[in-house]
Amino acid sequence: LKTTHTKMGEQRQTGASCLRECCSLDTLKKKLPILKWLPKYSFHWLQMDFIAGLTVGLTVVPQALAYADIAGLPVQYGLYSSFMGCFIYCLLGTSKDVTLGPTAIMSLLVSSYTFKDPHYAVLLSFLSGCIQMAMGILYLGFLVEFISYPVIKGFTSAAALTISFGQVKNVLGLHGIPQAFYLQFYYTFCKIKETRPGDVTLGIICILLLLLLKVMKGHMPKNQPETPSWVRLCRVVVWFSATARNALIVVSAGLVAYSFEVMGVHPFQLTGQTVEGLPTFQPPPFSETTVNGTTSFREMVKNIGGGLAVIPLMGILESIAIAKAFASQNDYRVDPNQELLAIGLTNIMGSFVSSYPVTGSFGRTAVNSQTGVCTPAGGLVTGTVVLLSLAFLTPMFYYIPKSALAAVIICAVLPMFDYRIFQRLWRVKKLDLLPFLATFLVCFWEIQYGIVAGVLVSSIILLYMLARPKAEVREDSCIIISFPKGAAQFPGCEAILTPFPSPTLPATPPRNVVLDCTHISSMDYTIVTGLQDLLQEFQMKKVSLFFCSLKPEILEVLLAAELEGFKQFDDVEAALQH
Repeated sequence: LKTTHTKMGEQRQTGASCLRECCSLDTLKKKLPILKWLPKYSFHWLQMDFIAGLTVGLTVVPQALAYADIAGLPVQYGLYSSFMGCFIYCLLGTSKDVTLGPTAIMSLLVSSYTFKDPHYAVLLSFLSGCIQMAMGILYLGFLVEFISYPVIKGFTSAAALTISFGQVKNVLGLHGIPQAFYLQFYYTFCKIKETRPGDVTLGIICILLLLLLKVMKGHMPKNQPETPSWVRLCRVVVWFSATARNALIVVSAGLVAYSFEVMGVHPFQLTGQTVEGLPTFQPPPFSETTVNGTTSFREMVKNIGGGLAVIPLMGILESIAIAKAFASQNDYRVDPNQELLAIGLTNIMGSFVSSYPVTGSFGRTAVNSQTGVCTPAGGLVTGTVVLLSLAFLTPMFYYIPKSALAAVIICAVLPMFDYRIFQRLWRVKKLDLLPFLATFLVCFWEIQYGIVAGVLVSSIILLYMLARPKAEVREDSCIIISFPKGAAQFPGCEAILTPFPSPTLPATPPRNVVLDCTHISSMDYTIVTGLQDLLQEFQMKKVSLFFCSLKPEILEVLLAAELEGFKQFDDVEAALQH
């Protein structure tokens, strides 16, 4: 009875300590990162965050309109998807630079799974957010590490070409071009004679101006103490124009199109009528009613299919990779699992305002960082700019030419195609070209199949390496066998046990064998069973097998197996002396 009371007391103490830890200020700060930086917030930070947030806001509005077109949705859905992440990430995000919103790659994936139906897109946002939230709560962020860098580069390079070529039809003003890449390629050249002069002229001019402004920003000299004030002012104007070049080009193109419309001339394809005002706050659609009947929630989920795996994983991968890159560049740390919670809650809450799935944007994050943002509060300004655009500017979206939006997309995504990766992979490790090429080529057929193909090839290579560890065999008074650093697991059983008989049993008289286990970090039951058979075979041939340099956890496994004839020493020298 006394022992029972003691145990109950210990359990109560443990429970109380866990409760105190869960409710502690440190835990609260970890789950709400805003509590770490808000008490230290200053007026200087406010100035820098306001400038950065405004600059990113002027970038996100034209990009959101363009990315909605990639997703196959009405342009207002791009803006619906652009503000919720700004507010939620301010509370939960661990990176000062990251901005969440629609991206080119995510929009392309959404178009593959939602059939250009806004109901499917919004539901997919909700379900993706739930999956990402669950992964964050269960600390499953490590799963994205199974997608190797060559697979990522193959996917982004193929996506960059697919998205860019998909916008050529808008630059040329063509109609009736299918969605599939190979059909786009064929029909674009078949219909090249139907090119509209006004669209192609405006599209090319917009592309050239965007490239010019980008080059100007990259080659702008730094201000020196002796630089005159008027020169400083001119450089600020040029820098701001180059940074907000997407907004500048889209507004200018819209004014040109409006001027022609007033004169009764229609040389451009326009965005057309856009739903005005802010989105209604309502639950995502769990069923859809059409002229053909009602599609239930189960049927909608079945129709989305593999998107429930691809969309959440790619959203996580893109966002966390961006967060880590800028955290390393700007000398701070991010929490991957907390990032999962932030992006998951963003997609869940975004679905209540008709958002499609979002993730971290590399281009806008770069703008945010370069503008000198100090905290995630810059997102509040960005989100406000988007809301103001929805509230007051949607009637003006009618006059935005599609060729101008296409130019913005092409200039945003084409730099993602890394042509130097072929040379780097060939020089560093030729075998990594296999998953890269598998992903790159298959992605032109279907994006999701390309990712699966790349992961599959990477896994086969990884398993082959695990199954074929190369043993080092050297001869002394005994045969000494050692293995490379790693785990002794079942795929490598045959390769691990093969070197033993060949150098020892044919010898006359047979020599003893020392197995150097210095680099073996773990061992499974299949390997133990193989060693047991090997010991029996050696005993029949009157050959002794000695184990040395065993780690405590390996020794515990081998002792638990009760191997007959098992002998172990602290190191190779002790085994040789014996």
